[in-house]
Amino acid sequence: MKKDIRPTFVSRRTLLQAAALSPVLALLPDALQAAPSGGFTHSVASGDPLQESVTLWTRFVPADGGVAALRVEIAHDTAFRQVVARGSALAGPESYFCAKVRLEGLEPGQWYYYRFTGPEGQISDTGRTRTLPAGPLDNFRIGVFSCANATSGWFNAYGHAAARDDLDLVVHLGDYIYESKLTRSDALKELAISRNIQPQYETVSLMDYRLRYASYRLDPDLQAIHRAYPMIAMCDDHETVNNSWQHGAKNHGAHEGPWDARRDAAMQAWHEWMPMRSDPYARYDLGDLASLFRLETRIVGRSKQLDLGAWLKARPDPLAAAAAFRDGPLADPARTMMGLAQEKWLADGLAQSTASGTKWQILAQQVIMGTNLMPRDYTSWFKPGDKPGEGKKAELDLAVKLGEMGMSTHMDRWDGYPAARSRLLAASRAAGADLVVLSGDSHNAWAYELEHEGKPAGVEFAGHSVSSLGMDKRYFGDPRAIAASFLDSNPGLKWCDTSRRGYMVTDITPESVTTEWLFLHSRHQRSLEVLDRHRMQVRRGMHKLSEA
Repeated sequence: MKKDIRPTFVSRRTLLQAAALSPVLALLPDALQAAPSGGFTHSVASGDPLQESVTLWTRFVPADGGVAALRVEIAHDTAFRQVVARGSALAGPESYFCAKVRLEGLEPGQWYYYRFTGPEGQISDTGRTRTLPAGPLDNFRIGVFSCANATSGWFNAYGHAAARDDLDLVVHLGDYIYESKLTRSDALKELAISRNIQPQYETVSLMDYRLRYASYRLDPDLQAIHRAYPMIAMCDDHETVNNSWQHGAKNHGAHEGPWDARRDAAMQAWHEWMPMRSDPYARYDLGDLASLFRLETRIVGRSKQLDLGAWLKARPDPLAAAAAFRDGPLADPARTMMGLAQEKWLADGLAQSTASGTKWQILAQQVIMGTNLMPRDYTSWFKPGDKPGEGKKAELDLAVKLGEMGMSTHMDRWDGYPAARSRLLAASRAAGADLVVLSGDSHNAWAYELEHEGKPAGVEFAGHSVSSLGMDKRYFGDPRAIAASFLDSNPGLKWCDTSRRGYMVTDITPESVTTEWLFLHSRHQRSLEVLDRHRMQVRRGMHKLSEA
């Protein structure tokens, strides 16, 4: 039986007004002309699922460059003989021809197939999506991704996940695109050319960001994972600019115009291209098994990152200055990662989740929460016979001394916002939560046990990157020795890998949450070969990690 649904349109009024605008395709650089110049240009995608609704996405360019009315249908079968809902959406210049529709009235925990139809009968690719489950649930499996720089390596992680058939959902923790110029130090020129990444310079304007998404979304592995699974996505910094915060970014200069204009352009492009609603943060209930909280730790309420280097440089005694920094600005309770409104929303949500009997409380967020101090012995970071230069050695030696004082040098992570982290973990403990944190951003793989005031508070699974280089970009020693040095200096760190790419799979059951890190090729070849795996597990009520 077909259901009566009410589709939600994106900028419907302004799309209609845009019908008289000149075709935007004329603005595309020649490199992108390899993409389809009309019709459905970038396949389909789905995301932001709830129990009875999901967002569907496509991009359609009509021949006249105007506004096209698209129809969408969703069914139980690939032949679309069992259509359960229909809707419509508009694609036009105002949204760079991207079209989204929110279909409602669906059934919980069901797989569906969907497709779009153009005004002249053109038919899009068929995508597969799933609504979130309701009620008692025995297991749920999530693929977790972050940090996919198209000039650093291939998106093999996406391709591998798309080819498997045992995931229920994929989550992207941010850095879905990189805004940086194509000649950054870790870029492979041949990749930028062969993948037609545009523009060649750093993205600043709305058109810049639109072109960057358009070139990324031509990647066959990225298209495949979007067709195969619904995605919950969030922004980290590179969707705007490196090390962003509420009112600016480390890598945004005055010559690039007002920060607000650049931020708004970046976020408009993100919302055009991603199958997500406009909420900056949200909660998703996975039956009675888990509550997944999608956080926003970048531009909604984040205080500016502290500049530890500048603070130390301005004072004669670095260790005395470090102690003053640790006990002064670093400890300032007014500094936040999320803003006070989001902090309260999360604390209330954790309490509500545990009170309802939900077994796990999972945070999907951007940056590492666990403490990461500089290892006492960093000699393993260098190849035999290599030695750090005098300046680098002094920098590393100082970082070791800071670590001995309990200070991290990572001011962009939760380590740079200890009071905000303490409030979050205190709220989790007060709620009696079984807290699991999923993190991205660092490009390397980590597993932490989290504590608050000396008491267990949860665990963290931090994911390695899809393609972006990590510590292996700067240090070329034995990765096993590098990992051992971190483990030796960080009691809360239980495992790490500092050199390989891939993705995580998180398995949730009533008794445990198990994460598997999968390692694949990325830098120089397209391949779905899995090179290695590692598994860690937390049992319910334990807040402790073990090998699985």
